[in-house]
Amino acid sequence: MSRHQIFTSKTLSKTLKNPNLRNLWTSPLSPKSFKNRKKPQTPRESPIQPEPIRRTPHFESILRRDSLLRFITRTKAYLSLQPEHVLLLDEAGKLHRELGFPRGRKVIRSVHRHPSLLQTYRHGDGKVWIGFTDLMEDLLREEASIMDSMETQRMIAVRKLLMMSAEKRMPLSKIHHCRHVFGIPDDFRDRVLKYPEHFRVSVDEDGRPVLELVEWDPSLAVSALERDFVTDEDGVKRAFRFPFEGAKSLGLDVDNERKLNLLNTLPLVSPYSEGSGLKPWSLEAEKYRVGVVHEFLSLTLEKRALIHHIMEFKEELSLTKHLYWDLVKQARTFYLAGTEMNWAVFLKSAYDDGGELIDEDPQVLFNQKLWRYALEDDPLSAIQRIQV
Repeated sequence: MSRHQIFTSKTLSKTLKNPNLRNLWTSPLSPKSFKNRKKPQTPRESPIQPEPIRRTPHFESILRRDSLLRFITRTKAYLSLQPEHVLLLDEAGKLHRELGFPRGRKVIRSVHRHPSLLQTYRHGDGKVWIGFTDLMEDLLREEASIMDSMETQRMIAVRKLLMMSAEKRMPLSKIHHCRHVFGIPDDFRDRVLKYPEHFRVSVDEDGRPVLELVEWDPSLAVSALERDFVTDEDGVKRAFRFPFEGAKSLGLDVDNERKLNLLNTLPLVSPYSEGSGLKPWSLEAEKYRVGVVHEFLSLTLEKRALIHHIMEFKEELSLTKHLYWDLVKQARTFYLAGTEMNWAVFLKSAYDDGGELIDEDPQVLFNQKLWRYALEDDPLSAIQRIQV
C-alpha cells in the first residue's frame, strides 16, 4: 500500500469516528455542495431594487410588458421604414437586434405569434417575405395621423430639451435615437426644417449634424415643478428632500427638524438655468441634476425612460456618472425599476395608485391599442405572465 493510500484511509477512518470532522466531507468546498450552490446573479439579472419589500409591482410589470412586446414594437418601427413595408425572410433572420427577437432563434416563430399584425407570403421566385397585414397598415395610417396632429407639441418638447442643454444644441442622432421616448416621428429630421424660426441644422467639428436652438423663449423656460407649484405648493415642497447635515445632532424635535431640512431643500434649481458651471459635488449641482431628470421625464410620453436614454444626453445636460445615487435619495419622486444592467426611472407623480398614467397622450392610447392586438394574438405568453 502506498503512502498516499495509507494517509487517505487513516484520514477517512478518523473522520468517520469524529463527528466534528464529519462535516468536512459536506463543506462548502466539497464537490457535492459546490454543485448545489446558487450562482451569483449577473447585472443582467440582479434587480436594481434589491429588497423585495421596496419594489412596486405595477412599475416592474410595465417593464416586463415592454420585454414581451419588444419584437412587435421594433419590427413595426423597422418594417415601416422599408420599401413597400416588406422584408426578405432570410434577411430578417440576421436582424435580431433591429427586430427584437432572441439571438439564435428563428424569426419566423416570432412572426407567427402575431397573425393579426404580421404575415408571410411568397413571390414568384419562391422567396419568403415578411410584411404587414391589412389591419397593421390601417394602424400605421392612424398613427401617422396622430403624429401630424401632435407635431406642434412634439416640437415644443424638442425646444425645451434644447433649452435645457448647456450649449443649446444637440446632435440630431441623439434625438433620433430617443425619438420613441418623446413620441417624435421617424421623419423628424425633415420636419424640423419647417420651423426655421425655432431650429437650425448645422454640422459640428466631428462632422455630425447638430440641431441648434434659434431663439430662447422665456415662456417655455418653466419647468413642470414650477407649474405644479401654483396648484399644489405642498406637494412640490415634498417632491425632493435634501436633509441638513448635522440636523440630528442639534437635538431638534421632528417638526423643527423638518423645517430645517425644508430650508435646505428650497429653493430648487431650475433645469433651465446654467448648470454646467456648478461644482459637481455641490448641493446646487445635485438639485440641478434631479430637476433636469424630473423635467426630462415630464417631456416623455409615459413619464419614464431607460437610464441609457437619459445618459444619452449626459454631456448636453451636465449629468454625471453618479446620477444613480442622486435618484436613489429622492424616492418620493422617482422609482427605479428593472435590472442593474438596464433600469428605468419612473416619475411617480404621473401615475395613480394602480400604476396607470394619469394623463395619457394620444400616442400612448394608440400604443395601448397596438399592444392589445399583439397580446390577443399571443395570450399564453402574455396574459399568464403579466397583467396589462
